Amino acid sequence: MRTLISTAFISLDGVVEAPGGEPGYRNSGWTFKDIEFLPAAFDLKGREQKEATAMLMGRASYEVFSPVWPDMEDFADYRTMPKYVLSTSLTQDDLVTNWGDTTILRSLDDIAALKETEGGPIIVHGSAALNRSLSDAGLIDRYHLLVFPLLLGAGKRLFSETDKDTQRLKLVEHEAYANGIQKNVFDVIR
Repeated sequence: MRTLISTAFISLDGVVEAPGGEPGYRNSGWTFKDIEFLPAAFDLKGREQKEATAMLMGRASYEVFSPVWPDMEDFADYRTMPKYVLSTSLTQDDLVTNWGDTTILRSLDDIAALKETEGGPIIVHGSAALNRSLSDAGLIDRYHLLVFPLLLGAGKRLFSETDKDTQRLKLVEHEAYANGIQKNVFDVIR
């Protein structure tokens, strides 16, 4: 079974919306505004590209990433990696042609079936709504969180507000950096 990893830049109050400057959110770009850049705090992001064997996104994240990430050197390892997009509305004609093989999945059952295939870890970038659905369905195996020392208030959140049984996590890696960012890697306990 493949490991499904949710990775996120997240504020202390759980917001994941527009960390890189995406338009439409009042605090857009919060990962680099007034936060000292320390390369060591982002080492996890490079490691993810080396360890992941596929990327999973929701439609909205695909539409934000696909015009930009294929040409970015920071994401070079993702160029040829297989990508999967959960969407009920995208068609093959909507996919970019310069970002490797992309498969459209139509349901959480399709994602559960993908996890049963041979291969290494599948990484989920962005995709707040998808992350909440994956969590509620018990499909996430690990969280890679870079927690920023900010309280953003309103905004899309990583974690579901569904009333459900407690989900236990095991902290398997952590580090705090001088700029206040914390790396927290959690395995989901089943």
